Amino acid sequence: MKDVIISDAVKYVGVDDKTIDLFESQYKVPNGVSYNSYVILDEKIAVMDTVDKRATAEWMDNLEAVLNGKMPDYLVVSHLEPDHAGNIQLFAEKYPDAKVVLSAKAAAMLNQFFTIDLAQRMIAVKEGDTLSLGTHTLHFMMAPMVHWPEVMVEYESSEKILFSADGFGKFGALDTEEEWTAEARRYFINIVGKYGTQVQNLLKKASGLDIQTICPLHGPILKDNLGFYIEKYLKWSGYEPEEEGVVIAYASIHGNTAGAAKKLEEMLKEKGVSVVSYDLARDDLAEAVADAYRFDKLVVACPTYDASLFPCMEDFLYHLKIKAYQNRKVAIMENGSWAPMSGKLMRAYFEGMKNITICEPIVTIKSTVKPETIAAMEEMTEALLTK
Repeated sequence: MKDVIISDAVKYVGVDDKTIDLFESQYKVPNGVSYNSYVILDEKIAVMDTVDKRATAEWMDNLEAVLNGKMPDYLVVSHLEPDHAGNIQLFAEKYPDAKVVLSAKAAAMLNQFFTIDLAQRMIAVKEGDTLSLGTHTLHFMMAPMVHWPEVMVEYESSEKILFSADGFGKFGALDTEEEWTAEARRYFINIVGKYGTQVQNLLKKASGLDIQTICPLHGPILKDNLGFYIEKYLKWSGYEPEEEGVVIAYASIHGNTAGAAKKLEEMLKEKGVSVVSYDLARDDLAEAVADAYRFDKLVVACPTYDASLFPCMEDFLYHLKIKAYQNRKVAIMENGSWAPMSGKLMRAYFEGMKNITICEPIVTIKSTVKPETIAAMEEMTEALLTK
């Protein structure tokens, strides 16, 4: 177990998973992921969430080491998603006297995941309820749709700790040395991003608390400079850009659209603009989506394919749509050899999003970049950069 220090009474019993390839079977996690679980040792002992079944054996070893022969009184379930709740039944069978503390919605959903009947052992809590462990007291706040309907978070008032469920989570195992923001952004936008309003509601509740430590269910425990992390969450959940700059996301079949995208990148950089480019057929889609939220401007470039969009561009735009992409400026480049359709189809995606400014003109490439294409790109660039 990684040596994670929280306090004398609050112990970390989570597990790093370095063998997982795809989180939720879709997001690449080259540095793995952590499944965080905690124990509060007091007159009464509370275990804060379990872990994924992938990590059962190591979690049980960690838990037993911290308990040191003592019996837990409570299992607090913040979130029923299997990467956190995978071992509820195992825990309940091993510790038959322990109560399971969870939201009413989670109580109603529990038997969908497990065969054990816990009806007589459940304590369903609601907003504002508390649970005294002795010197430690847990205060429960409901967080529906952050990012499941049954989610709750817990504030421990004596040590001023927020157990934040999936909030403030991050991809990457705890033994990975890396800057927090990029993988936390990729995690937030792709996992929770659709539910910005609900995250904002939770942040409003939390704003009235004196929080000294944040213990999420994924990623590092946060103790220093908490204002930085909260400010990031306010921007992400409010769909506000973090930086001025342009993301160029392109799909290219034979390289001609890629050439146009690279030419545009050169033109923008010559003007001193920050630019990040993604080849959607090869680069990480989740990272491209996260950077589309990070910057205030986006250019999409795509050929027509079977009278529709090239599939990786369709996938990218679909992800922007379901993650509530909004409040951005967008420019469009289409390519087609005989009947270009991709510009119209990409425009339709953005017209269905909130507060999107589509720059004119849409640039049409007829197979390859020609001098007239460059002129149209210059005009589009001027519109994109005009405030």
